[in-house]
Amino acid sequence: MIVVPSREKTIIFQQSSGDTEVRLDKYLSEHKEVDLSRARVQELIRVGAVEVNGRTRKSSYQLRPGDRITILYLPPSTPLEASEEVKFDLLHEDNSIVVINKPPGLVVHPSAGHRGGTLVHGLVHRFAHLASLGTCIRPGIVHRLDKDTSGVMVVAKHDRAHYFLTDQFKRRKVTKRYLALVHGRPVGEHGVMDLPIGRHPVKRKEMSVSLLQGRRAITEWEVVSAFPLDFSLLRVMIHTGRTHQIRVHLAYVGYPVLGDGTYGYGKRWWRQQGVMMQGVLALAKRQMLHAEELGFIHPESRRYVEFKAPLHPDMEGLIAWLDAVKPGRG
Repeated sequence: MIVVPSREKTIIFQQSSGDTEVRLDKYLSEHKEVDLSRARVQELIRVGAVEVNGRTRKSSYQLRPGDRITILYLPPSTPLEASEEVKFDLLHEDNSIVVINKPPGLVVHPSAGHRGGTLVHGLVHRFAHLASLGTCIRPGIVHRLDKDTSGVMVVAKHDRAHYFLTDQFKRRKVTKRYLALVHGRPVGEHGVMDLPIGRHPVKRKEMSVSLLQGRRAITEWEVVSAFPLDFSLLRVMIHTGRTHQIRVHLAYVGYPVLGDGTYGYGKRWWRQQGVMMQGVLALAKRQMLHAEELGFIHPESRRYVEFKAPLHPDMEGLIAWLDAVKPGRG
């Protein structure tokens, strides 16, 4: 069940003279416009009702000048009440887990900018029981995909399965393979990027390769196909789970994901391209990134299982279009 928050507040953090380190929970509990106890603030942070620069953070997060804090005022300990019919393909269901193929454009769970129409709304509408461990607004959710990334996700039906799966993600025991349609043709047939990723120093909602302050991020890739117009299809495996990891790594080494408006080529670059490239742009309405396979130890059988999600029609159609282009055109 999902509650639509009664109100929302946004605060821009301004560091006072003398302040060196300011915790998120402490700052909010002492802010006169927030009017909440520290315990209540910590509860809201824990369930994901507080975001800093569009991203959930821990209570211990150290605020920086200019940080934009958004608070959803949820009723205390209220479960999600409303559900909606949301389209997604079911790949597998048993007593412990649900495996789905998330379509592009679908946000996984409610947040400051997305109060309805999320995957969670659809899951609650479709399944009678989902795990409640850790949060009331993300029932069953053990991992996420970006809004415009399609592909396979696993959802826990009960708390025991939730804990078991979450532990595997934390210990990097989950196999995660993606398909990425990128600009350019990488040198060689395969490779590994071991480049630390951290918050962008200026654009606070974005990530970047940060050699000094980033956290280790490892991305392995191999070329699946090369197309005319200088595009390639890569199969990518990530051994860590940093925010936007694949998109950041590929952009950094010169092969941005096609259709990625954040880390890829912008409108000015596209306007300078020829007629054939305009055809590509017309078909690439979002980042062409798909979570193809997910493998993990099943919480009940304790056996390794893998699930594969077919490409969404938009990405499948674009690949077919590129494959049909004759060399030398455009």
